[in-house]
Amino acid sequence: MKTFKSIFPYNQTIINEYPLMNDAAIDAALQLSSKAFPAWSNQSFAERTAILKKVATLLLERKEILGLLITNEMGKVVKESIAEVEKCALGCNYYADNAEQYLQDEIIQTKHKKSFVAFEPIGAVLAIMPWNFPLWQVIRFAAPTLMAGNVVLLKHAPNVCGCSLTIEKLFIEAGAPTGVFQSLIADVDITERIMQSSIVQAVSLTGSERAGSSVAAIAAAQIKKSVLELGGSDCFIVLPDADIEKAAKVAVQSRMQNAGQSCIAAKRFFIHEKIINEFTGAVQSEIGLLKQGNPFEASTNIGPMARLDLADKLQQQVKLSVEKGAEIVSGGKVNGCNYQPTLLANIQPGMPAFDEEIFGPVFCMMQVKDEQEAVALANTSRFGLGGNIWTNDIDKGIHLARQINSGSVFINSMVKSEPALPFGGIKKSGYGRELSKHGIMEFVNVKTVVVSE
Repeated sequence: MKTFKSIFPYNQTIINEYPLMNDAAIDAALQLSSKAFPAWSNQSFAERTAILKKVATLLLERKEILGLLITNEMGKVVKESIAEVEKCALGCNYYADNAEQYLQDEIIQTKHKKSFVAFEPIGAVLAIMPWNFPLWQVIRFAAPTLMAGNVVLLKHAPNVCGCSLTIEKLFIEAGAPTGVFQSLIADVDITERIMQSSIVQAVSLTGSERAGSSVAAIAAAQIKKSVLELGGSDCFIVLPDADIEKAAKVAVQSRMQNAGQSCIAAKRFFIHEKIINEFTGAVQSEIGLLKQGNPFEASTNIGPMARLDLADKLQQQVKLSVEKGAEIVSGGKVNGCNYQPTLLANIQPGMPAFDEEIFGPVFCMMQVKDEQEAVALANTSRFGLGGNIWTNDIDKGIHLARQINSGSVFINSMVKSEPALPFGGIKKSGYGRELSKHGIMEFVNVKTVVVSE
């Protein structure tokens, strides 16, 4: 029987193995989802709210245990894992508090006696989720989707099956009826069959550009809605009037948290020539404060990458970039999944460090002569997820932010996802939005109702 292995990335210890569901088990789950939808969609907002609030309570009560599970399966330091669990509780409470207001009927003044727009659930929604934030990525999708009255089928990444099954158990314990939230342990070929099922009405994917292209094609062939949150190569522009010390500190935090494995991590750093030396020195100092090691040790502040193949790919990207003229200022060594925090300078278009998504702890820096060059280079990317601008001239920052082709731009702070703010990208970073009012609207039927005399 084929299994998915859960492996501790730091030393490659096998933690657990999970047998894949066969066709019969998948079909049973789909039927269970179909049977659960009518009753769940007819529940009141108050009833759904109570369940989501209970999930939030359970998350906070067990945040240390859940944090250990995350660290075991994908390697981030325990402090970051616990913070992820806390963020999940925040997301649950946000939608529990706001979903009913977001989904109220919208009255439209027309010539008719009455006309309004209703926002109604559509059925079973499949979520295909990644390993880098194994709880948060799921909750930020599931909380609004469930509050809208839909039911959820989760196909999680193979290396975080423990997290996947644990989330399902949390919803069941919180009182979610059978079939409302199900975790499917399934391979790629089975996932395609799930998407093709008439029971599944839509799909949400967070993952790679390649996976997004495949999922979008299958969904389109079935005429089903899809939301894609894919890769990013966020810019981080620092102008001469910025707070250099603060910018450097946040730059390293943004690039190195979760061992650099975040779609919205800053990845391409465009630094004005007037401050390049000062900024480089500040960044080197901040990187020097990082201690890599066992993610369970309190003194460790950067853990291993999640899988060996990911570390190997990163090493090849750096190697090829250096061959094309990039310079390793510090770091560059790798031992298994433990990729040393690295500062790479002189990146240019045509290098993997510039053109591709660098999904690991490699800080890629380039000198620019002015803000116009920085913006032009920032937009020279097939991705468009997020971006950072650092300047003490707020009006200038907002002016430049409007010129950046991305789903979000943060001025003088790190790009992050927050429940109240829409999250998503353009270009090869995907389409659709998660979080905020916009996120809950992705998987509802926007129904026009007209009453005449």
